[in-house]
Formats: sequence, C-alpha cells, structure tokens
Amino acid sequence: MDIGSKIRNARNEAGCTQERAAEALGVSRQTVSNWENGKSYPDIISVIKMSDLYSVSLDHLLKEEKEVKETYMEYLEESTNTVKSNERMTKAVLIGVCFVIYAITQLAFWAFSEGPQAATFTMIFTTLLLPASALLISVFAGRNGWWGRGKWAIAAVFALLFMLVPSVTFVSSATEAVRTFMFPSFKYGAVGLAVSLAGLLAGTLLRRKG
Repeated sequence: MDIGSKIRNARNEAGCTQERAAEALGVSRQTVSNWENGKSYPDIISVIKMSDLYSVSLDHLLKEEKEVKETYMEYLEESTNTVKSNERMTKAVLIGVCFVIYAITQLAFWAFSEGPQAATFTMIFTTLLLPASALLISVFAGRNGWWGRGKWAIAAVFALLFMLVPSVTFVSSATEAVRTFMFPSFKYGAVGLAVSLAGLLAGTLLRRKG
C-alpha cells in the first residue's frame, strides 16, 4: 500500500473529511486530495500533523515498501535542498542589498562632493539606509536561525562597517579645499552594534514564538 492510500484510509477511519483535514493542516482540499491520490507527497511537518489528527503513529504512515519509501525520502531530501537553496539566495540578496546601498551612496557622495548635496547624501546614508539594512539583515538572521550561534557575530561586522563610514567619506563644505579626512568613529560603530543586536534579538524572539 502506498503512502497516499495509507493517508486516505487513516483519514476515513478517523471520520474526517478532506475539507476538515485541509483546514486542520493549513492546506487546500485539493492538496489533501493530491496526497491521497499519489499526485504529490506531503512534507514531513504535514505528516506529523496528520499523525496527531488521525490518531495514528508516524511509523504506520511512513512504513512502506522499500521502493515507495525510497521515493518519499528522495522527495523529502529534494524539498530540504530547495529550502536550503532559497535560504542561501535570501542571505545573498539581503547582504548584497546592504553593500550595494553602501557603494551607491558613496558614489553619489563623490559625484556631488561640493555643497549641501554631499552632506545630504551622507546624512541619508548614515541615519537611514545603512541602519535600515543592518536591522533588516539582523532580523532575518535571528528569525531564520542563520549561521546558528555564529549569527551574533553579525553585530560585530556591522559595528566595524559603521565605524569605517567616516573613513571612506569626507565632511564637505562648499569648496574642495576644506575636505577633512575622518578616522574610524567608535561612537558610530556602537550605533551599528546596537542596531544589529536589536534586530537579532527581535528575530530570535519571533522565531521562538513561531
């Protein structure tokens, strides 16, 4: 007997309709039908929920002929790889956005290095764009448990990034002659550390509540 048939029989024996099962499992009725007809496989979380809903053991639902069981395990492995791939993509996009914002703002500063434009771009970058991107990445890292315990190191990375901001920009006035090179700002580095830690804590709390 295949997995779909076992799921269908377990549901019928529990006196549960497909509509009720779908509602309890948080999926559509068509999804439940596809599982029972062998058109698709349920993920492992749904199998665990069905075990509770139908009052049957996981062993009963998953114990299959070798060929069917291997097919299902291949499906779970493929699904897990897809999730991991999507997670890596999200990480790359968020980190990329942060550094693109950093690069574009610096280019804009150099393109408009005279007058109030430079001060405006620097202000937008230091008080809005960089803090917002640091907070966003940190929240996602905490919420999704990225890098395990190592995720807390992100706060140190952002502290360093914030600290170096004055070193790659200039405090500009109306003329080229008054540009002043600024050394790393430990005060702004503390801001980066605080913003990132706040995001990590918020994300971690959301993960625990979820």
